Amino acid sequence: MSETASTDGFEGEQERERLHVATQDTRFVLLQNILGHPSQLPSMKELAYVNPSKSEGTIYQHLERLVEAGIVATYMLPSDRRKRDLPYKFYGLSDEGQAFLDRHGLLRAEETLRAVYERVEKNEQIKRFERAPRPQ
Repeated sequence: MSETASTDGFEGEQERERLHVATQDTRFVLLQNILGHPSQLPSMKELAYVNPSKSEGTIYQHLERLVEAGIVATYMLPSDRRKRDLPYKFYGLSDEGQAFLDRHGLLRAEETLRAVYERVEKNEQIKRFERAPRPQ
Protein backbone atom coordinates (compact mmCIF):
# COMPACT_ATOMS: atom_id res chain seq x y z
CA MET A 1 0.00 0.00 0.00
CA SER A 2 1.38 3.39 -0.90
CA GLU A 3 1.97 6.09 1.71
CA THR A 4 -0.60 8.30 -0.02
CA ALA A 5 -3.28 5.61 0.14
CA SER A 6 -2.72 5.04 3.87
CA THR A 7 -2.75 8.80 4.52
CA ASP A 8 -5.97 9.18 2.53
CA GLY A 9 -7.52 6.33 4.53
CA PHE A 10 -6.53 8.01 7.80
CA GLU A 11 -7.91 11.36 6.63
CA GLY A 12 -11.12 9.68 5.49
CA GLU A 13 -11.49 8.04 8.88
CA GLN A 14 -10.87 11.38 10.61
CA GLU A 15 -13.51 13.01 8.40
CA ARG A 16 -16.04 10.27 9.23
CA GLU A 17 -15.31 10.58 12.96
CA ARG A 18 -15.65 14.37 12.81
CA LEU A 19 -18.97 13.99 10.94
CA HIS A 20 -20.15 11.57 13.63
CA VAL A 21 -19.19 14.09 16.34
CA ALA A 22 -20.92 16.99 14.55
CA THR A 23 -24.17 15.18 13.80
CA GLN A 24 -24.85 13.82 17.30
CA ASP A 25 -28.21 15.38 18.26
CA THR A 26 -27.12 17.80 21.00
CA ARG A 27 -23.90 18.82 19.26
CA PHE A 28 -25.73 19.39 15.98
CA VAL A 29 -28.19 21.67 17.78
CA LEU A 30 -25.28 23.57 19.36
CA LEU A 31 -23.72 24.05 15.92
CA GLN A 32 -27.07 25.36 14.68
CA ASN A 33 -27.19 27.74 17.67
CA ILE A 34 -23.69 29.01 16.87
CA LEU A 35 -24.57 29.54 13.21
CA GLY A 36 -27.84 31.26 14.10
CA HIS A 37 -26.35 33.62 16.70
CA PRO A 38 -26.03 37.23 15.43
CA SER A 39 -22.22 37.22 15.85
CA GLN A 40 -21.83 33.45 15.55
CA LEU A 41 -20.04 33.67 18.90
CA PRO A 42 -22.53 32.83 21.66
CA SER A 43 -21.59 32.63 25.31
CA MET A 44 -22.42 29.64 27.51
CA LYS A 45 -25.37 31.50 29.06
CA GLU A 46 -26.81 32.23 25.60
CA LEU A 47 -26.45 28.59 24.57
CA ALA A 48 -28.04 27.44 27.83
CA TYR A 49 -30.92 29.86 27.33
CA VAL A 50 -31.82 28.50 23.89
CA ASN A 51 -31.39 24.90 25.14
CA PRO A 52 -33.45 24.92 28.35
CA SER A 53 -33.72 21.12 28.52
CA LYS A 54 -29.92 20.80 28.84
CA SER A 55 -27.80 21.73 31.83
CA GLU A 56 -24.79 24.00 31.37
CA GLY A 57 -22.62 21.01 32.31
CA THR A 58 -24.09 18.94 29.50
CA ILE A 59 -23.72 21.79 27.02
CA TYR A 60 -20.13 22.32 28.12
CA GLN A 61 -19.27 18.61 27.63
CA HIS A 62 -20.70 18.66 24.11
CA LEU A 63 -18.90 21.91 23.28
CA GLU A 64 -15.63 20.40 24.51
CA ARG A 65 -16.15 17.41 22.22
CA LEU A 66 -16.68 19.79 19.29
CA VAL A 67 -13.52 21.68 20.30
CA GLU A 68 -11.53 18.39 20.50
CA ALA A 69 -12.75 17.52 16.99
CA GLY A 70 -11.50 20.89 15.71
CA ILE A 71 -14.96 22.06 14.66
CA VAL A 72 -15.53 24.68 17.35
CA ALA A 73 -13.04 26.98 19.04
CA THR A 74 -13.18 28.93 22.27
CA TYR A 75 -12.70 32.67 21.84
CA MET A 76 -11.78 34.87 24.80
CA LEU A 77 -12.31 38.59 24.99
CA PRO A 78 -9.03 40.30 25.96
CA SER A 79 -9.06 41.34 29.62
CA ASP A 80 -8.85 45.04 28.77
CA ARG A 81 -12.16 44.78 26.84
CA ARG A 82 -14.11 42.81 29.46
CA LYS A 83 -17.07 44.40 31.19
CA ARG A 84 -18.42 43.51 34.58
CA ASP A 85 -21.35 41.06 34.49
CA LEU A 86 -20.93 40.36 30.77
CA PRO A 87 -19.51 37.18 29.22
CA TYR A 88 -15.93 37.08 27.98
CA LYS A 89 -15.73 33.48 26.77
CA PHE A 90 -17.47 32.57 23.54
CA TYR A 91 -17.85 29.58 21.24
CA GLY A 92 -17.65 29.75 17.47
CA LEU A 93 -16.64 27.72 14.47
CA SER A 94 -12.93 27.28 13.98
CA ASP A 95 -11.54 27.91 10.49
CA GLU A 96 -11.20 24.14 10.16
CA GLY A 97 -14.77 23.69 11.38
CA GLN A 98 -16.07 26.25 8.89
CA ALA A 99 -14.34 24.41 6.03
CA PHE A 100 -15.58 21.04 7.33
CA LEU A 101 -19.22 22.17 7.57
CA ASP A 102 -18.98 23.79 4.15
CA ARG A 103 -17.56 20.58 2.62
CA HIS A 104 -20.55 18.65 3.93
CA GLY A 105 -23.17 21.20 2.93
CA LEU A 106 -24.05 22.02 6.53
CA LEU A 107 -23.75 25.78 6.08
CA ARG A 108 -26.56 26.07 3.56
CA ALA A 109 -29.16 26.74 6.26
CA GLU A 110 -27.17 29.56 7.88
CA GLU A 111 -29.63 32.30 6.87
CA THR A 112 -32.61 30.26 8.07
CA LEU A 113 -30.89 29.51 11.38
CA ARG A 114 -30.27 33.22 11.93
CA ALA A 115 -33.94 33.98 11.25
CA VAL A 116 -35.03 31.26 13.70
CA TYR A 117 -32.60 32.47 16.37
CA GLU A 118 -33.82 36.03 15.95
CA ARG A 119 -37.40 34.95 16.66
CA VAL A 120 -36.49 33.40 20.01
CA GLU A 121 -38.03 35.46 22.77
CA LYS A 122 -35.15 36.59 24.98
CA ASN A 123 -35.07 38.01 28.47
CA GLU A 124 -33.17 41.23 29.26
CA GLN A 125 -30.04 39.43 30.43
CA ILE A 126 -29.73 37.47 27.20
CA LYS A 127 -30.38 40.61 25.14
CA ARG A 128 -27.53 42.29 27.09
CA PHE A 129 -25.28 39.28 26.52
CA GLU A 130 -25.99 39.42 22.77
CA ARG A 131 -24.80 43.03 22.74
CA ALA A 132 -21.66 42.24 24.77
CA PRO A 133 -18.30 42.94 23.10
CA ARG A 134 -16.91 39.94 21.21
CA PRO A 135 -13.37 38.97 20.24
CA GLN A 136 -12.50 39.81 16.67
